[in-house]
Amino acid sequence: MKKTLCALAIGATVVTPMMASAADVKIYGRAHVSLDYLDDGKDYNEVGLSSNASRLGFKVDQKINDDLNVFAQIEQEVNFASGSKDANGVNFSTRDTFVGVKSANYGQVRVGRFDSPFKVARSPVNFFGDMVGDVRNVTRVGNLKFDERNENTIEYKSPKFGGGFNVLGAVSMNAGTESTKDANGEGKKKDQAYDLALTYKEGPIDFAAAYEKYEKNAANVSDGASRDAFRLAGAYKLTEEFNLGAMYQLSQHDNDKVNPDVQVFGLAGEYKLTPKTSVRGEYFYRDVDANDANASLVAVGVEHKLDSTLRVYGNLATVINDKNSKLNPWKEGRSFGNGISGVADENSTALSLGLRYDF
Repeated sequence: MKKTLCALAIGATVVTPMMASAADVKIYGRAHVSLDYLDDGKDYNEVGLSSNASRLGFKVDQKINDDLNVFAQIEQEVNFASGSKDANGVNFSTRDTFVGVKSANYGQVRVGRFDSPFKVARSPVNFFGDMVGDVRNVTRVGNLKFDERNENTIEYKSPKFGGGFNVLGAVSMNAGTESTKDANGEGKKKDQAYDLALTYKEGPIDFAAAYEKYEKNAANVSDGASRDAFRLAGAYKLTEEFNLGAMYQLSQHDNDKVNPDVQVFGLAGEYKLTPKTSVRGEYFYRDVDANDANASLVAVGVEHKLDSTLRVYGNLATVINDKNSKLNPWKEGRSFGNGISGVADENSTALSLGLRYDF
């Protein structure tokens, strides 16, 4: 026993300086669960537990010289409700995972699988993110999906300029890392996506404008045709307590007869009743270039922070469907009910009591 303790002591003496000289690895995560009541307005009404984009991650950021850092992240999804695979077959799946270098003078470059600049551009109005009422329930529909986490991506982010501006550009190869060849042996693009975004965040203003285009055979759609979208989102703190945001999005598809153009626009806001208690609300309208296919998303909620790391909340969200719309307010970012669609010409409603712990 004494020999074992002595060996451990010697090992610790040797390893500790090595660990000190290496980059520090930060372990972080989020446990986000909720108890929900879901009602599609017709036959489906259930109560269940949901794990809402819960995650575990590892970060590292190491200084190489006075103007160069290398950084990396590995982030995985964890289901805190069931501890096993959910309806999408997710058990321990990759979220934002990347490696890159950054410079105060030249900006940063990273490669991997992570939220596209277009997806990030909804941040100013993301008051119901990963909860019932998430705005993606009306923006990320069918073959017009743009709020994606693209794999095999190269992204550049400029240094901050003009007070609070950044430019982001990204190219994603999605499911393939190489180009395929056509019948003549010529190379052709496969599964590629392109992003360009401009953001501004300074003082009371949070603003983003983004454009994204998917080439033919792009991931996350069923028909393999190309599509593109433009998004404009912004929020302004009218007072220290009141933050009001707005968003507009136009999505287009090559086959617009089967996948007609869609506009989504609306308002979202949050008001602090006390330093720890807030109320929030939103209204977004999905305007489809087809007969009786529109929908409205309405949500209200209240949140109380017990600590900087722990919060509890209650949300009520509804999607009002036209005769040819089948959406609901609970599909995105959650494990419970995400395989259930809404019902045409019916209102789908969700009531959620949640707890979120960030560590």
